[in-house]
Amino acid sequence: MSATLYPLHTALSLAASGVPVLPLRRGKVPFGNCTACAGIACGGRPNMKTPGPCRCRRVCHAWAAATTDPAVIVSPAWAAAWRRAVCVAYHPGAAGLTVVDLDDAQAIAWARTALPATRTVPTTRGEHWIYRGAMASPNAVRPGVDIKSTMSYARYLGPGTGTMTALPDAVRALAVKEFSPARPAPYAVAVPARAVGGDCRHRTPAYLERGIAMAEQRITEARSTVHTTVYRTFLAVLSTHGRCGCLTDVHVTRLFTAAQTKGETLRHCTDSWNNARTMLGL
Repeated sequence: MSATLYPLHTALSLAASGVPVLPLRRGKVPFGNCTACAGIACGGRPNMKTPGPCRCRRVCHAWAAATTDPAVIVSPAWAAAWRRAVCVAYHPGAAGLTVVDLDDAQAIAWARTALPATRTVPTTRGEHWIYRGAMASPNAVRPGVDIKSTMSYARYLGPGTGTMTALPDAVRALAVKEFSPARPAPYAVAVPARAVGGDCRHRTPAYLERGIAMAEQRITEARSTVHTTVYRTFLAVLSTHGRCGCLTDVHVTRLFTAAQTKGETLRHCTDSWNNARTMLGL
């Protein structure tokens, strides 16, 4: 059955096998948030840590909308999306999978010598190599190679060929080179000192968590000019939270992690953060 000609049928089949799915629109990108969910105003999935529909039950929040629930997939709230869908995507990490996206012949040639054989699926220009096991999802880990697993989506292009094998250390090592969720302090990223004079109102869990979660989403949903989006997001966070001292290394790490997941290097993250601080006089 063609995943392109029959996206809803394909989605139901995948969901029945335990793979969370979502429709993609023209451009092979997720459907945007509905008005009620813009900027996570709904409050339904502020942490974006697990897949599943938000409270509005529509196809909101990109990869986090992916679901295996057939009642949701065929619901009226999703019907309009399926009528406009051009293909089906899935959330590899939630299915316990990692997709190594090889974008061209050179990347494929590298993988054949550097990675263990596993199930492969042809793409428009290259191949998807699919392994059992989940991990982070950094882009551009080397020329023509992206990793799609947790907090990411991949197009479903067919069952592929070959036997799926366990996620190897060689793939995890790729992420370490460009993607490091370590504390940002060793990278000379300054966290503003706490202001004098009482508790900071931003330290209330709802206010601070909402601000960081919205910043993570803004970065995660960037489709182009990622570097500019990261800088402007850092600037917005620091303009709101930078002078009162409510930000901690944990918050900065979350922002860096979101940016590196979109392909930003650690150096770009550090430079953007420090440039934003300089702009604000922090």
